[in-house]
Amino acid sequence: MRSVPRRRLTVLTLVAILAVAVVAGLIASHRTSAHDRDDAAHAAAGQPLPLTVSTAPAGRAIPPGFLGLSLEYPAVEAYAGSDPKAVNPVFEQLIRNLAPGQAPNLRIGGDTTDWTWWPVPGVAKPHGVRYTIGDNWAAVTSALAHGVGARLILGINLELDSKADAATEARALLAAIGPDSIQALELGNEPELYGSFSFYKNAAGRHFNGRPAGYDFSKYLSDFARIAGSLPDVPLAGPATGGPKWIPELGRFLRAEPRVTLATLHRYPLQLCFRPAASPAYPTVAHILAPTASEGLADSVAPLVGAAHSRHIALRIDEMNSVSCGGAPGVSNAFASALWVLDSVFEMARVGVDGVNIHTYPKAPYELFTFAHDGDSWSGSVAPEYYGLEMFAQAAPAGAHLLKTTGSLGNIRAWATRAPNGTIHVVLINDYTAQSRTIALRVPGAGGTATLERLRAPGVSARTGVTLGGQSFGTATTTGLLSGPSDATTVKAANGDYLVKLPQASAAMLTLSH
Repeated sequence: MRSVPRRRLTVLTLVAILAVAVVAGLIASHRTSAHDRDDAAHAAAGQPLPLTVSTAPAGRAIPPGFLGLSLEYPAVEAYAGSDPKAVNPVFEQLIRNLAPGQAPNLRIGGDTTDWTWWPVPGVAKPHGVRYTIGDNWAAVTSALAHGVGARLILGINLELDSKADAATEARALLAAIGPDSIQALELGNEPELYGSFSFYKNAAGRHFNGRPAGYDFSKYLSDFARIAGSLPDVPLAGPATGGPKWIPELGRFLRAEPRVTLATLHRYPLQLCFRPAASPAYPTVAHILAPTASEGLADSVAPLVGAAHSRHIALRIDEMNSVSCGGAPGVSNAFASALWVLDSVFEMARVGVDGVNIHTYPKAPYELFTFAHDGDSWSGSVAPEYYGLEMFAQAAPAGAHLLKTTGSLGNIRAWATRAPNGTIHVVLINDYTAQSRTIALRVPGAGGTATLERLRAPGVSARTGVTLGGQSFGTATTTGLLSGPSDATTVKAANGDYLVKLPQASAAMLTLSH
């Protein structure tokens, strides 16, 4: 991901991204159109839409640490504070919420991977470096990681093209944080764009790219191997690319780099940079709720899962959010983003990826939370999108299996899981922004009382007033926990069906205890 002043998305890259999305979208739209006809028939007749949940698993178990966060380097101290002895407890709890009972996964990198350095003794700060890290940053990161029991993916500067700088940064981070807390070092960020955007400008105002025009995958492989050779003998991650012309090269990359134990890709469904308003990839509420933004996004990486797993390597989408270029106000910070992310993370689980890291950093429209610090006290404000992540975390604990569902639901998304203890969660997402729907849910063998909690807001574009099960983080939270009275209700099966009414632009989770 690149911030607006230096977003690394060329017009050709964007066209290619759109082509992938359109192909996936045609498949998704074909499926949905038939469903819409059935949905319309049921709606016209005033009948509930039928949905059957099978008890047969539909894929692998959800791995521990599946849902994580991705932070820019400066975001660590912005969120955790600058005192390693007093890390922001609200931030820590918001991390824990997304991986209850698990080791959370935190990726630190993004744009600032290639804008950051650890000072090398006797060496002047290089051109292109915008952020310097040192002992205090590392101490805060170490305290945060150990405080929540996190596993870290740490970006190492590749664009600087310096073995000495990369080695110094890697060794310092390993020494300060400890190898047990570091899953992998991720060398570079979105290298497919090094030859397209300015890395720095000189005193005369002349811009210089990180690599020459025409920088291609073969040259990248050579750079990766050369710089990686200078790093300590620890697991590596890559290629940290979101380019549609580079993503298919994942298998080639993994064959060439045996030290890579974690494959990483980036995905954003919509783009703000260079997009005309008429484009289907331009940020709007309608576009973020379209099947191409969730189902299509997952389908675009599905073929790469096998390429990684065939080599016994995990694949993480270690940078994902709603809109590239930092997000779009009115979409990324609206309740629509909660519905999108809830569906999209399930979609990524469906295609078999091993984890997803949602990207956030201060002042981005898609920022998940902000914090205030007054003396020894911290408080946080939580964005709508985070509520969608929390519902996923509740519905898909580590070890849970997705279950097969059948039904003609139109724009209703349905997901079901069975937890290791046998509890079944069914998540229903109503992407209709002006129509409610009623679902007749049937689970073979189930007939007892179920619990229903809802994810809702005053409207699809609402930025406040979001609740999950009637609870919220309020305008400010000092605990990082949902609070307030729960409005969860019980639902009894009638003739084998659980009837669930879904208001427009909302989601619900039905839980059947074992």
